[in-house]
Amino acid sequence: MAKASDSIIDQEVTKYPIFVLHQHDLEIGIPLTAEDDTNPWKLQASSLEEFVSKQIIEPKKVDSFRTIYKSPEKFFCLFVISELGAKFIFIPR
Repeated sequence: MAKASDSIIDQEVTKYPIFVLHQHDLEIGIPLTAEDDTNPWKLQASSLEEFVSKQIIEPKKVDSFRTIYKSPEKFFCLFVISELGAKFIFIPR
């Protein structure tokens, strides 16, 4: 994830990379893991801009999201989708 996050920021794709961790078939982001029958979890790289364009984050809530977003140099932003629901979490790099 570190390499992907650095590339996303260095190539000026976004200042807000978001990694989506899920067990479903989703059309969001770029897959970072290959299909694997032994591990149902998938990881994809996305961005705040894509979350807004796909209406996962409402445009009026973008500023609020930016205030809680932690430095991508120090943290990974994960959007975890599980049977318990979906949640943003930040984990140290």
